[in-house]
Amino acid sequence: MGRLTTHVLDSAQGKPAAGLRVVLMHVDGDRFTKLSEFITNADGRVDGPLLEGDRMIAGSYELQFHAGDYLRGEGLSLPEPAFLDVVPIRFGVADTSSHYHVPLLLSPFGYTTYRGS
Repeated sequence: MGRLTTHVLDSAQGKPAAGLRVVLMHVDGDRFTKLSEFITNADGRVDGPLLEGDRMIAGSYELQFHAGDYLRGEGLSLPEPAFLDVVPIRFGVADTSSHYHVPLLLSPFGYTTYRGS
């Protein structure tokens, strides 16, 4: 059974990004449909898959990581406006039976992502 997961690490502070808001959108051309919203736990993960089973359909998705709010909440001094506010990661799901893991390594001035396992 396919599933979608994420994990956010705060690379500036060397710890999981706990309390970071993540929004999952389905993307169809220029139309975005909000599917769900999550808050990362103490390990920087969401408590379970973002999508799985019948809800995981082939297509385009976007994870929106609310980095600016998280970083401000951590007491980091950010310029206004912050360089990174909402970090969008758009990706495609072709094989609905596979595990798609979309991690984010975050700092106030950059981020990295990849398809994890």
